[in-house]
Amino acid sequence: MNTTAKKSAGKSAKSTATTSKKSEMFSADERAAMKAYIQEKKAEARVSKNREEGERAVLTAIARMKEPDRAMAKRLHALITAAAPALMPKTWYGMPAYAKDEKVVCFFKDAGKFGDRYATFGFNDKAMLDDGAMWPTSYALKELTAVVEAKISTLVKRAAGQ
Repeated sequence: MNTTAKKSAGKSAKSTATTSKKSEMFSADERAAMKAYIQEKKAEARVSKNREEGERAVLTAIARMKEPDRAMAKRLHALITAAAPALMPKTWYGMPAYAKDEKVVCFFKDAGKFGDRYATFGFNDKAMLDDGAMWPTSYALKELTAVVEAKISTLVKRAAGQ
């Protein structure tokens, strides 16, 4: 093997090892979420989002979920849109989310998204939930009871600044 061929073979083995290490940094689910986020950003750049488009994207994301998370997401969608109609439905990393001034305020992550034990309802820093030096920004959800639904409605109203 000549020197050029040896160098070429060495480079190809190095780049394969580097690519392999990079792909091990993130799980397949995490890479899929990042790809979904990139597609969402490209879509937002192409078309100005309106409520109907956001609603359609959220309902599509919910339809892809497995039960019982799908039923929980449908109910949360109804609760959130009733509690804070000013929040714009959209997807965020492929998850149902609700935004104010184009910034995500709250989101729902189904348990199946990353193979978690429970679904999560969370808030981002745009949410107006500040309470002293420390406050919760996400909640584990196993089921929606009347008490849980009332708490979520109250939190969403507060997070949206209503």
